[in-house]
Amino acid sequence: MTAPNIAGLTTVTGKTAVQAVGTSATAIVTNSAASGKVFKINSLIISNIDGSAAADITVDIFRSSTAYHIAKTVTVDADSSFSAIDRNLQIYLEEGDSLRLTASATGDLEAICSYEEIS
Repeated sequence: MTAPNIAGLTTVTGKTAVQAVGTSATAIVTNSAASGKVFKINSLIISNIDGSAAADITVDIFRSSTAYHIAKTVTVDADSSFSAIDRNLQIYLEEGDSLRLTASATGDLEAICSYEEIS
């Protein structure tokens, strides 16, 4: 099935995903193949919870075995946050797409992603 026409919506469900970001690319949000949905990503905030060390974040959309980068090795200073996606840059995940995160160090970064499941 293909993604729905967002002009003829039946359901919009607001969701929030959270993740402790590790050093392997891991999906924070995945739109399953043949879901019949499109996911609108409204915001993605990465916070560095380490009080003294900076850490890098990489954010990508994974589609058809290929990573397409939104942010590549962006430094998040200690005790600060980075907004990778916000109201100025909203994206849609089509069926089979994942929004993935990779950190340069384990235990330093956390992520919060606000999105809508549209069908």
